Amino acid sequence: MAVAIDLTLYCENARLLAEFWKTALGYVDEIPAARHATSEESLARFGLPAGGAEDDGACLCDPEGAGPRFSIVRVPERKTAENRLHIDVRVPGDGTAADRWERIRTEAARLVRAGGTILEAFDDHILMADPEGNEFRVTASPG
Repeated sequence: MAVAIDLTLYCENARLLAEFWKTALGYVDEIPAARHATSEESLARFGLPAGGAEDDGACLCDPEGAGPRFSIVRVPERKTAENRLHIDVRVPGDGTAADRWERIRTEAARLVRAGGTILEAFDDHILMADPEGNEFRVTASPG
């Protein structure tokens, strides 16, 4: 049996990143997060100070239930180095290499409009950063 995973992203501005990643992944707010009666109870599992603001965190989920849950939690430390883990945003569809590249470019442009930044383009993917500098790749699903 395969295990399920959840992803957690530490940040400075949870609301900003939640809106960006909902746009990027097609996720929605998970209210309240699974196994918790309230959103505050869900975020308490991260050890946030009592009485914290609503903007201290967000729990996102795939509306179809297929992808991992994605928690975004505000922490006092700033990002200081390259990510040890990055997310691949894979655009679906078949076709030629040129067709796949056009879908990658279109998705990267959409994510720039949502607040992302293009860092570098490679032969088969575009390296981007979310609004706080967390790197991710836009690539095509194998096809």
